[in-house]
Amino acid sequence: MSEPRVGRIGREGPRERADGEPRQRVLLTLTDLEPAVRLNAQLEAQGLETTLVSPVDDVRATLRRAVPDVVVLTGALLDAQQLALVRMLRWDGIPTVGLTDVSDPTTTTRLREAGYAALYAKPIVPEEVASGIRRILDRRRLSQLTGLAGESEAIREVLVQIEQIAPVTSTVLIEGESGTGKELVARAIHRLSPRRGKPFIAVNVGALPETLLESELFGHEKGAFTGAAERRLGRFELADTGTIFLDEIGEVPPHTQVKLLRVLEEREVTRLGGTSPIPVDVRVVAATNRPLRDHVMEGTFRTDLYYRLNVLRIYLPPLRERPDDIPLLVRRFVAEFAARHDRPFHGLSAEAMQLLVSYPWPGNVRELRNLIESMVVLAPGREIRPEDLPAHLRESGAGRLLPVPVGPVLREGQRAEGRELEFIVRSLVELKLQVEELRRRLDDERAARLSAPEPGAVGSGAGAGLIAPALEAREEAPPPNVVTVRPGMTMAAIERAAIEAALRETGGNRRRAAELLGIGERTLYRKLHEYEGVAVPVTDDE
Repeated sequence: MSEPRVGRIGREGPRERADGEPRQRVLLTLTDLEPAVRLNAQLEAQGLETTLVSPVDDVRATLRRAVPDVVVLTGALLDAQQLALVRMLRWDGIPTVGLTDVSDPTTTTRLREAGYAALYAKPIVPEEVASGIRRILDRRRLSQLTGLAGESEAIREVLVQIEQIAPVTSTVLIEGESGTGKELVARAIHRLSPRRGKPFIAVNVGALPETLLESELFGHEKGAFTGAAERRLGRFELADTGTIFLDEIGEVPPHTQVKLLRVLEEREVTRLGGTSPIPVDVRVVAATNRPLRDHVMEGTFRTDLYYRLNVLRIYLPPLRERPDDIPLLVRRFVAEFAARHDRPFHGLSAEAMQLLVSYPWPGNVRELRNLIESMVVLAPGREIRPEDLPAHLRESGAGRLLPVPVGPVLREGQRAEGRELEFIVRSLVELKLQVEELRRRLDDERAARLSAPEPGAVGSGAGAGLIAPALEAREEAPPPNVVTVRPGMTMAAIERAAIEAALRETGGNRRRAAELLGIGERTLYRKLHEYEGVAVPVTDDE
């Protein structure tokens, strides 16, 4: 079964060295020849595979042939084509390193916001840059190994913790809401530890009845209780020399907590109905969707067992705390399910992606993953639009954020050059905001000039008797439901006047006023809060 295209920038076969480890590739541009050649020599000396390309068009052609693990741009980092390339690479999950001629904080912040994973000021120290690239490669490999996708600082910290914790044998406690990927972390710790290749046993202790929990964990002898027709090994024995993952550890009943504490302290288990302790060499990784300290404070969890488990701790943040990672997760899940179900996927609109990013995701990554699978399977044969998303998601996320670029990485068969659209969209949004700010300032200056007429302009000289009555008439109060626009009024003032007139027309009914104005009721509600109230009593009655 062939894998459908979902917008990847390149395809290639397996990349493995003779020792079985994956080869890591670094692509360097020749925009600035001298640092590029020096860095290339240093990377090759460290055993990395490198490719030198120039100019940007050649970079794109190279990306279509083979996917690198890191791209290094050696100059012109603020060039529009370069920025578009960086954003394209970011949505494809490929980190970009920049060698910059300017190191002021403003430029550095702008470059990082554009998507550069790391920046180094020239003249560079090749050993320092190569070491930084090596760290990025290690983090990328760890992300692929664990399945934890994201560029947020919170996820980077989790990956670093996994790398530090894995080689030791200490007990680990993983805390995080349901659906954040706690079992992924536990499996990654096992795969990176010296116990790799040994058993990894996962037990959801919260899903087991209390009457069966001890038998599942510690095993039982034949005849230990009614129905025990034969000896059974417990999960601790099955995990001997390996790792046991105890999910929802906070749900363990008090009686079993005592026995579990003894297993952790003595490193031996006694089967139900047995008399002889059995030594076990097991690393314990526990997880809970509520802080275990809360269970201790409530008196439902033993303090001594808590401290025995909480030797090394990892906290997994919920998805709502790292919304910038959502587009990367969406792309990964789309690629996975399009290949699994052999379904083409035509992408998401910017508005649909906005809703995904702004939704709070109470079910976290699991909820997002399930939604993407349903979108791939039930795709309408065109780009996914807001109306194709579930109603609760549309209602929760509507109007929270400006549109975020989807990145054409999700569009089937689209050429790499098309990803410059994201840069154009962002530039247009920024330009629109700047134009609105400039217009506001001009309106304010014009209003100030009109409020301070030149001496003698009114009330003196020829024609003064005609001008003064005209100005007085202009200041007369308008009819109650008429909006009067005077020279120098700001757009905000005009908008507020229109809202107040609509409320007067509807007798203060917010719902009917919103219909009269042609806007949503929630938008009107937000505007009223911005104005800190209006001079019209507001109701929700029909």
